[in-house]
Amino acid sequence: MVDVVHRPTVSVLQCYCDVMKNITVSVPDDVYRRARISAAEQGRSVSALVTDYLRGLSDEDAEFARLEALQHRVRDEIAHFRAGDRLTRDEVHDRAVR
Repeated sequence: MVDVVHRPTVSVLQCYCDVMKNITVSVPDDVYRRARISAAEQGRSVSALVTDYLRGLSDEDAEFARLEALQHRVRDEIAHFRAGDRLTRDEVHDRAVR
């Protein structure tokens, strides 16, 4: 007689929690070939490389906007600066000695 063992089965449902947009990009064959090679060397997909590149662009835009806002704040703080307010050469050296 053969004993039959029943084991419960588990189904795994995979889903992406982030909404992903598909885009179509046309690139020359040599560019695509090099991208595939680079992705394979890194153990990644071409899509992952493109995603990182596009994220980098938006990060650069955000950083540029942050620096531009900082520049405007600094300019507003020094709005009362006049070139005539500079120290003379002698005053600079006297101040450094003290």
